[in-house]
Formats: sequence, structure tokens, C-alpha cells
Amino acid sequence: MVGLPNIRTAVGRIVATTQNGLEVVRMGGLATGTEPAPFTVVETEKMFRLRRYFPDDPGEDAAHVIFIPPMMVSANVYDVTEQNGAVSVLHRHGIIPWVVDFGSPDHEEGGMERTLTDHVVAISRVVDFVRRVVGRDVHLGGYSQGGMFAYQTAAYRRSEGLASLITYGSPVDITAAMPLGMPANLVVPGVEFLGDRFFSNVWVPSWLARTGFQLADPVKTARSRIDFLRKLHDRDALLPREDQRRFIEQEGWVAWSGPAVAELLRQFVVHNRMMSGGFVIDGDVVSMNDITCPVLAFVGETDDIGQPVAVRGIGRAAPDADVYETPVPAGHFGLVVGSTAGRLSWPTTAEWILWNDGRGPKPEAMAPMDPTASTGSGISWTDRLTYGVGQVAGAGTAVSKEVIEAVSSIQRTTVAVASESVRTVPRLFRLGQIQPSTRISLAKLMSENERRTPHDELFLFEKRVLTHEQVNTRIDNVVAGLISCGIRPGEHIGVLMDTRPSALVVVAALSRLGAVAVILASGDDLPEMLKLSDTHSVITDPTHLEVAAAVTDRVLVLGGGSGDSRVIERADGEHVVDMEQIDPDEVPMPVWYRRDPGLAGDLAFILFTKTQGRVAKWSITNHRFAMSAFGAAAAAGLSNRDTVYCLPPLHHASGLLTTLGATVAGRSRIALSNGVDPETFAFEVRHYGVTVVSYTWSMLADVFRGERFDPAQLSTVRLFMGSGLSTGLWSEIDEVLPNARVLEFFATADGSTILANVDGNKVGSMGRALPETNSVRIAAYDPDTEQLRVDATSGFIREAAPNEVGMLVAHAAQRFGSNGLVLRDVFRSHDRWEVTGSLFRADADGDLWFVGSAQTVIRTAHGVVYPVPIQQALSKVAAVDHAAAYGVGAPGTQVSVAVVSLRPEAASVTPTTLRVGLGSLPSDERPDLIWVTDEMPRSESFRVITSKFVAAGIPKPGPRVWYRDGVGRYRRYTASAAKTIDWSSPTPHAAARALE
Repeated sequence: MVGLPNIRTAVGRIVATTQNGLEVVRMGGLATGTEPAPFTVVETEKMFRLRRYFPDDPGEDAAHVIFIPPMMVSANVYDVTEQNGAVSVLHRHGIIPWVVDFGSPDHEEGGMERTLTDHVVAISRVVDFVRRVVGRDVHLGGYSQGGMFAYQTAAYRRSEGLASLITYGSPVDITAAMPLGMPANLVVPGVEFLGDRFFSNVWVPSWLARTGFQLADPVKTARSRIDFLRKLHDRDALLPREDQRRFIEQEGWVAWSGPAVAELLRQFVVHNRMMSGGFVIDGDVVSMNDITCPVLAFVGETDDIGQPVAVRGIGRAAPDADVYETPVPAGHFGLVVGSTAGRLSWPTTAEWILWNDGRGPKPEAMAPMDPTASTGSGISWTDRLTYGVGQVAGAGTAVSKEVIEAVSSIQRTTVAVASESVRTVPRLFRLGQIQPSTRISLAKLMSENERRTPHDELFLFEKRVLTHEQVNTRIDNVVAGLISCGIRPGEHIGVLMDTRPSALVVVAALSRLGAVAVILASGDDLPEMLKLSDTHSVITDPTHLEVAAAVTDRVLVLGGGSGDSRVIERADGEHVVDMEQIDPDEVPMPVWYRRDPGLAGDLAFILFTKTQGRVAKWSITNHRFAMSAFGAAAAAGLSNRDTVYCLPPLHHASGLLTTLGATVAGRSRIALSNGVDPETFAFEVRHYGVTVVSYTWSMLADVFRGERFDPAQLSTVRLFMGSGLSTGLWSEIDEVLPNARVLEFFATADGSTILANVDGNKVGSMGRALPETNSVRIAAYDPDTEQLRVDATSGFIREAAPNEVGMLVAHAAQRFGSNGLVLRDVFRSHDRWEVTGSLFRADADGDLWFVGSAQTVIRTAHGVVYPVPIQQALSKVAAVDHAAAYGVGAPGTQVSVAVVSLRPEAASVTPTTLRVGLGSLPSDERPDLIWVTDEMPRSESFRVITSKFVAAGIPKPGPRVWYRDGVGRYRRYTASAAKTIDWSSPTPHAAARALE
């Protein structure tokens, strides 16, 4: 009858639904009749079982590929379905697949204690094993986090033994596009907390891993379950996808090891070190730059977990590799399981392997990767709307994510300011609370860091990594050695060492003992330094042993390898002591020893400055050190996410105070080098994952002006910090690295204050005093009488007007630690100000500009000339490499001379170019003479040395020497012109002008 339901059909559906439902309840799913691909376990270790699929196929001339599963997914992910599974498809193309099976950690001995390093090292052993078996290089692949393992293993091995890498939805630049479109600046702090406080102590069960994955796309999960229930009566319709459904919903998940997850979160999410480099595997520093084999990355066009922009990060992270990509119209799981994977992912993988082995054509579905192709998350609106069957629910989810991302971007600035305040305010608050009796020192800061994060990395040097715990153990051992050598608290001990881990350990050990570290520089002034500092014992490395032994009778040798790896032939146990031979466990600690005893008012370090050939001692108390360390760390925004490239020598204030001090105060990693080498600079920056580069003077000039310099290699650097940078080089850095900024510090010679140009907007300015450090003012100053100018009305010292050159004075708030002259009743009654000896001018905004020290002022017959503005102006001339200004003759009739060296590509410089470069200076403040030298001598800290030029006197006439005429133009300094110029006259060029 028309309109009545077919009772027989309806009953049949009900019965079929009941039968299939009971089977699902009892068996967990429908029996599909399919069998997994055959394999045999060929190697078993505590960490893994290695499967070799299709053991009956000898594969003598076949290509071989090793697949790595993610930590939370079963190794069966590569054999989910018979027709579309990875191992079956590849074998049909003549390729032998191998799969690493980590098992389920909660059922493996020691599985819950596995670390990320354990996984990577185990995979590396698998590569070696398979290579030995097959006798050739192998391909290495991985899905999702397994692909991250593949990248990390390739970097760890420096690509040795790998024919290529293949990854599927494996993110590299993780913070560029967090899973589900969540904003990184909100997620990372929470992830850091979870990694440090939660996952280090717990593990993630398999059911939680499964639930988390399903919640990543709840709409799709619900839709698939509803579809399954609607078709439960139709067994034939369900069977093709049944294996896949059972894998996703039940069988495909394993537990996560807590320590491995914690390390993954810390290194590759919080610090994003797959992009920046400098991650640590088995004690080695590793960078993705070490990957040189070809790479094929499969990109899910609608993947919200391994988002396209994050996956394409491999193109930037591994610049020396040939990187290709294959876009796949699928989500995260669809990359490797299902019909799309069987149709596109695995056939393309097979073609890629055969092409790389020279056995087939280039795959049509792949193309060279463009790392800049993705913006935002990398998932387009079109892909989102057409994904699956285009249900409104799916589209609505996508819209919601984009709206959330838009809102978060609006709030990004506010969040950044707030997070910066969280890091900065406690440091400044602590700095403001320091009193003379406060216990604070370099060693105490390092002890605090060890208690907080004992297993975090501290020193990176060559391929070695030392944690806070290891460094502090080494410091304690050196302290024991010092005590055995008779060193006591308060004693002045010289340190003459290269900037290596051993040198930093020695300085910290002296601080821990309570002795004073006298930081020395090799050279002719070494005997004078020892005399000024009352130092009778010197700690040195084997490199400087001969130098140290020549100036003192007591030399302690440390570093240069373990005691078993080098022999100090001069060691006699009395005059020369090899401290590496001392067993710290055998040294009895005296009753007077107290760990980290230093008080704020105690003397901690002695540095040296040299002005016009005179060496002066610079005493630094623990308070001065803390003031510099905390202030610099706050200005630089340093945190445990930073890796600071420590290049300045320790005997320079920038090396000790604003690099070592700030890095320790900021709990950042310290990357050390054997020196500044333009050939290795970029490699080490990428290798260590450097985010902050420290410098002194012209240290960076050779790097940025080298023939092979590529600014793209420094993309991870966010900050350059140091002192003495010329305005010319500063401008070049701003131009080629617009995403990085320069933080220029200025420390007065007596250490009374620290200035910093924090925002970097005014190139060449020294900025202002760091917060919570001594405030500064500019007192009016007469350079002729070398006296401060007194206000005739009040009787106090007059403060300099804007743009008036005056003497910088620092407020002497503390009554301890003053090195220079302290005056009272300066600007008002009962105030105390320390005279720094440095001359500055303040612009209308209050920013300070250094013009020179009181000792370097050039006093000519036509007036006072300041050297620094001349040097800065000439440094901006395109052809000039280095510039210096100095005075020749007696004060009052001195000749102001500027000397420049030219860049290699510059054949010459013209007088017009020099005049234009100096155009911002009044005519009388420009140099009287300018000449070109072929070589500009520089010190160990890369400061230009002019002492030899001063001793040589006025430059001789020649084709590369010019003099300034009366109207400020520069003319050739000839022999006839030299005879007519009277340098003692206020108008020395009058006769020369008449001659013309």
C-alpha cells in the first residue's frame, strides 16, 4: 500500500543495527577481515623495538625508509589500513619500510622516565643499525611529533647517513602558529609553567592523549560518531573506514612520558629552538642548520595542529638543505591515514625516495618550499570552507578561531608590556632594596639560579653544554682548590684568561670565596696593573702562562682541558701550581669558610682603564656590580628564553658587568666563542640559537662588513647590547636587521653610573641612567680651567643648559663604593654628587650625548675640540671603516687630527665627502687635519688605539692628508701648505689661504 513503510526493511535495519552494535560493544569494533602487513622485530632495546616490514622480501637493491611515530601515537599509525597504509603503499613501489616502535611507556621498564634526548639518541642508533644492515644511506620520516624527532635526529647526526627527510604535518616554527590558532604570547607562559611544574613529575595516560586529540576538532569528532551511528545498520558502508575509526577512537594511542613532554615543551615551544637553534641533545648543542640532506615536508592545508606556517618554518631553519613541500587537502590525521593519504601522501613519498635514489622521475606533486608563502596560520579561508563536505558547523568553527586570533592580536601589545613588567619590576625593586649589609654577589646570584633551575643550560661552548648544577659544582671545586693554595677572603687575585667557561668559573669562584677578582689584560701595562691593585697571585690558563709567569712569582693554572689531557711542565707546586691536579674532595674546608659571603659594600672586582697612556684602577663593589647587572638585564629584557653570545673580554666593563652580570641576573644561557671570526660568527649564532649578541667598540664591524655576510643568517637575534658602537655601524645594523635593536650602554670610568639608550631611536645617544641606578645631571664645566662653573647668584654649581657641554655627575646615594671625587652641596645643600670625568651634553628631550672625557679634550689655539663627535660623524661616511680623533702638541696650541681607515671595497675618499660627513659640526669643532691610514690598530676589546699616532706627531704632507681651511673646506695638505700654516695662531690657515 502506498504511504506505508516497508516493515520488512525496517525490521532488517533494526536487527542489523542491533547485531553490529553488539559486536562493537563486545569487540570494540567490527571485524573487517583485514590483516596487518607482515613484519618482524629485528632489534630490541630498552627504548624501542625495530620493525622490518615484509621480511620475506630481501630488498637487496631496494630503497629503505625508517618511520618514527609521535610519542603519543602507536607505531601502527603507518599500517592502519591494508590499501592506504604507508608500509603497504611503499612496498608496492619497491621500497622496504622500517618502523620504530617505542611501545607504550606505561608498560615499558623505565618508560615513564624517558626524556626527549633518549628518543633522539635511540633513533640515531636505529639509523646506524639499518645502515649497517642495508649497506647504504637511509631515508628518515615521521608524522607530526615523529617528524620533529626526524629533524632533531638529522641535526644531531649532522645529516650523516641520511639520504633524505620526509615529514608529515611536523611543525618547526611552533610559536609562529600555535595549534588551534591560539596566540603564542598567551600560550607560552602557561606552557612554560606546565613544563617546569607539571609534566616533569607526571605522565599523560593514553586515554588523555586520545581525548586531547579529539578535542582539537570536537565538531569533526562528533560528526564522525553521528555518521557511524546512522550507518550502523549498513556493515558494508562502515567496513572501509572501520580500521581507521578504531585506530583513532581506541587503539592508536599510547601514554606520554612526563619528562619527555616537559623537555619538548621547554625547548621547542617555550624557547622555539627548532627555529632559533641551540637545543641540547645528549649534552651536545644542536641546530637545525646542521641539516644538509634533502627535505620533503607534507603540509596539511586544513591542519590546525601542524599549521602550514609552522611546518614551513623548516625552510628558514635549515638554509643549507634543499627543502620541498607537498600540499595535501587534509587535516592533521588525514595526512597519513585515509583515502587522501593513500592517494597522495604515500605515492608521493615513494616517488620522492626513488627520485632521490636516482631511480625515478621527480614527483609532480611537490615543489620547492617558499617559507614566506604562509601568513597568519597558513590556512586560507577557502581551505577552511571547502574542507570535508563544507558543513556550516565546520565553517563556524573556523570563523570563531579567526575572530579569536584577531582579538588576541589587538591585545598583543598590552600583553607584551605586562609580561615585560613582570620580568623587569622585581629586578628593579630588588636593586632599590640593596643596603651596604645586603648579601649580594655574582656567586650568590648563580647559587640562586641553581636552586631555581638546576638542570637548565647555562654555558654553551663549542659542542659542550653545562647546566647550572654542573657549573656550580665546578665553582665549588675551584673554591676548594683556591683554599688549598692559601687564597683567603679579601685577597686580591689576578685573572688573566680568555673568555671561556673556565674564566667565568674562576671569577665566580673568587666571588664565592669572598676574594677580589682583579681582571687583567695582557700587554705592556700588566706590571702596572698588578702594582696598582696590590696583586701578588695570578690565575691563568695555559695560553697565558708564560705572560703571567713573567710578571709574578705566584701563578695558578686552570682550564685548557682536564688534568689528564694536558701537562703543565712548569708546574712545581709552589711558583706555578696546576689547579687541575688538585682533588677537591681531599681539601679540608676551614671553619672560616662561608659560601657566598659578599656584602653589597664589599669590593668584588678591579678593572682598569687607560686614558692618554695612563692606567687607572677601577674598583667595583658588589653593589656596583648588582646595579649594572640588574639594570642591564631589565633594559635588555633578558629572561631564561634568551641565549646571550658573550664576545667581549672580561677585562672590559661591557664583558663583566653588562654581559656576564646581566645574563646571570636574567637567568639566560651564555654562549661562548674562541673569538670574533666573521667566517664562523653566523654559524655560531645559528648553532647556539643566539637571541642577544654582546659587543664592544668596533667588534661587529668585521662581521657586518665581511664579504660573506648574510643578514638572513642572524634572523634569531633580537638585540645587540654593549658599548662603544659607532653611529655608522649602528645605522648599518638598523638597516640590515630591522627586527633587531641596539642597546648601547655607557659606564663611567669610575663606575658611578650606567647609562643606556633603551629604545634605540636616537642613534649615537647614550640615553639616560638606568632605573634604580644613580641619577645623573650635567654640571656646567669650563674646559679651559677644568673647573665646574658656579652660579653667581646662588653659589651652587650651575646645571648645564640643553646642548651645553658639561661634566656628568652621579648622585652618590650610597655612602660606600665611591671611586671618584665626591662633592657636597653641589646643586643644593647637603646633596652628594660624584664627579665622573666624562663630558656630555643633554638634548631638549633630556637624552645624553657623550663628547669625550675631560682628559681627551683637544685644546687648540682656536678653541676646544671634542673628539667623539668627530669620530661619530666620520664613521657615517660610506667609505670609512674606522675613525679616531686625537690631539698633537701642547694644550692650548694642540692640532686636532682625525685618522680614518677605508673599507676594502673603497679605493679612496674625497675631501668633499669628508666635509659633508662633518657638516653637522661647527667649522671650529672639525679636525684641523684628516689623514688615511692603511691599518688602524685596535685593542683586545676592539677599541682603536691612537697612542702611536700621537707619538708620531703631525702627519706629514701627502696625497691622503687634508687640512681644513678657514671656511671649513678640506684641501690637500701639501709641503707648501704645511710651511704656511701656523698652528699656534687662532687663525692658522690664513697664510695658506693667501697662498692660494
